[in-house]
Amino acid sequence: MDGKKKKEAGCFQMPLHYPKYTMKDYQTMPEWQLDRLLADYGLPVHDELAYKREFAIGAFLWPSFQQEQKPST
Repeated sequence: MDGKKKKEAGCFQMPLHYPKYTMKDYQTMPEWQLDRLLADYGLPVHDELAYKREFAIGAFLWPSFQQEQKPST
């Protein structure tokens, strides 16, 4: 596919770097920055700020493996 046809196809291109923000970063991030981050990953950006923050935290922060591991019996 040549460059012109690629642009017309509207292909999603995964950003090169996974976001490395902390929960505090997401909780204090300005709305425009959250919108940009979510849009870069093709995620919804049309809702209230509180929802966008929760969505970003759920999408980009992974729970600690230590918290998920259960002791063997």
